[in-house]
Amino acid sequence: MEACFFDTLKAQPFWVIFLFTLGSLSLLKFSFVFLKWVWINFLRPGKNLKKYGSWGLVTGPTDGIGKGFAFQLARKGLNLVLVGRNPDKLKDVSDSILAKYAKIQIKTVVVDFTGDLDEGVKKIKETVEGLDVGVLINNVGISYPYARYFHEVDEELLVNLIKVNVEGTTKVTQAVLPGMVKRKKGAIVNIGSGAAIVIPSDPLYAVYAATKA
Repeated sequence: MEACFFDTLKAQPFWVIFLFTLGSLSLLKFSFVFLKWVWINFLRPGKNLKKYGSWGLVTGPTDGIGKGFAFQLARKGLNLVLVGRNPDKLKDVSDSILAKYAKIQIKTVVVDFTGDLDEGVKKIKETVEGLDVGVLINNVGISYPYARYFHEVDEELLVNLIKVNVEGTTKVTQAVLPGMVKRKKGAIVNIGSGAAIVIPSDPLYAVYAATKA
């Protein structure tokens, strides 16, 4: 059967053989990419996060994804530095985590990323000084209160979108990264958005999509 197939293929014009080869390579590449995706998302074993360091820092940890990350890091046995703007919410989430994972330590840093960012980053640096921060979750972010055209985005919202989603993420990373470099280990996760991938330049949320990209 195989010999018959190859004999038939050899009898074809050059352009047919060329297209067959090109198609086969494309199919092979697609199969490799698909199998890699399956391995990464479903089969690959989880990492031991403690190998990166004994502390994890999460920005925006009081709600949603950030809160989920905080609980998962605590479940893995990491101590936490939680950075958010609302001290009451920070206390609530800290108490909730400690009630479930009593053996870990938690430090909280109150930072309003729309306010004096330099002062906030200074407080983060002081808090992480001497701590073995091995995991950084840059989760803090803001979006529009409601959909609007680009020319309808007011100056305050425009400034805050860039300040929180871009400048905040960059400066927090700058504050934590030197320790990781010094210890030659660490992991940084920047939380993006489907608005920048699934629906590129998300209509009516263009600046948000751009800053999360």
